[in-house]
Amino acid sequence: MHEASLMTHLMRQIREVAVAEQASRVVRIKVWCGALSHMSPAHFAEHFSLAAAGTPAEGAELDVTVSDDPSDPHAQDIVLESVEVET
Repeated sequence: MHEASLMTHLMRQIREVAVAEQASRVVRIKVWCGALSHMSPAHFAEHFSLAAAGTPAEGAELDVTVSDDPSDPHAQDIVLESVEVET
């Protein structure tokens, strides 16, 4: 359930960027996954694929960094670092 909440929040952020940039599609996203987010790059890609289906982010290239620091203040989060769009 935690992953679903994180993905909902992430997709909202991506959608806001896409709308602000008047993007036809999202080409690439870069995210940082906290050590306690329970996400590996493969696990993130799986959840992202489901969350992005039917949106401008569907098929976007993923650049995922996973932290190994459980004491980081954002250790339970997924942080959107950048979004590359096509207009």
